[in-house]
Amino acid sequence: MGTNFVYTGIRVKNLDISIYFYTELLGMELIHRTKIAETGGEIAVLKSSKGNNILELNFYPENSKFYKSYTAGEELDHLGFEVDNIEKTLETLGKHGIKPILEVKSDTARWIYIQDPNGIWIELYE
Repeated sequence: MGTNFVYTGIRVKNLDISIYFYTELLGMELIHRTKIAETGGEIAVLKSSKGNNILELNFYPENSKFYKSYTAGEELDHLGFEVDNIEKTLETLGKHGIKPILEVKSDTARWIYIQDPNGIWIELYE
């Protein structure tokens, strides 16, 4: 099973202020921003100006089932892994008792979320 660790997603309190901080103060570039119907939230994807490091900012409003009161130190939302074959990866994980906890689809993409043994969400995409 081939994987490539691609980015880190963090949970933020205010998406606009966070985008400003990372772009205007730390020099990152906003790649795209979009609403995610399955979570009721919104994401912004930023790229480091001097490299290929990606940061995904995740915002969940109070009416989202993924909303939690914000506690400093608990900002990690998920880790993103690109996989060679998502169906084969899910089959292998299933043999070890690991089942998807959320699937997100758009016209051009599909993401599957699982949890690691510590409860950290892992996003898998092709």
